[in-house]
Amino acid sequence: MNFPKLYAIIDVSCFAGTPTTSVIVDYARELAAGGVALAQYRNKAGSARAMLSDARKIKGALGEAVTLIMNDRADLCVAAGYNGVHVGQDDLSPEGARAVIGPTLILGVSTHNLEQVREADAGPADYIALGPIFSTYSKQKPDPVVGVEGLRAARLATRKPLVAIGGITRANARSVIDAGADSVAVIADLLASPRQSAEELLRVLV
Repeated sequence: MNFPKLYAIIDVSCFAGTPTTSVIVDYARELAAGGVALAQYRNKAGSARAMLSDARKIKGALGEAVTLIMNDRADLCVAAGYNGVHVGQDDLSPEGARAVIGPTLILGVSTHNLEQVREADAGPADYIALGPIFSTYSKQKPDPVVGVEGLRAARLATRKPLVAIGGITRANARSVIDAGADSVAVIADLLASPRQSAEELLRVLV
């Protein structure tokens, strides 16, 4: 795939309180209006029923305008009609996820060091996420910071699309792309005024 430079993460845990489906869908619409072409729905604490409901409504609102990735759940990816799934080191294995989603849907894998990047490069993943590049508050127990130097090393270890994640903002996104990332995954820096924030990030990344 022609990988978009901005990969928006819709992380339900980062919303104030317990967001309603309509709040989540409106947020997704605003991101799309700001030019986001690739987005991931992430809900680490929700029930499968709630996740599937949210995911389907996001899909219904955005249609084919945005490539949609489901976090963790290969089964819900298929059930919601998403374009792919993203799995972490503690989730279903990439091979297991591929078996569920089939050969054509997108498969992404999280990595946190060079060894994991090499392992993901040898596996069935279509793209590899590396992070955290910078300090991040979107995870309760983040892995050690990789830094821009770690990203440069990862770039040399794979030809697959490389997505940088963790603490990426409008202020540092360009440096991440310059270090070899094909795309930056952003959570916190999109939360306030998502449409405007997405537009500003995309201008930085061009």
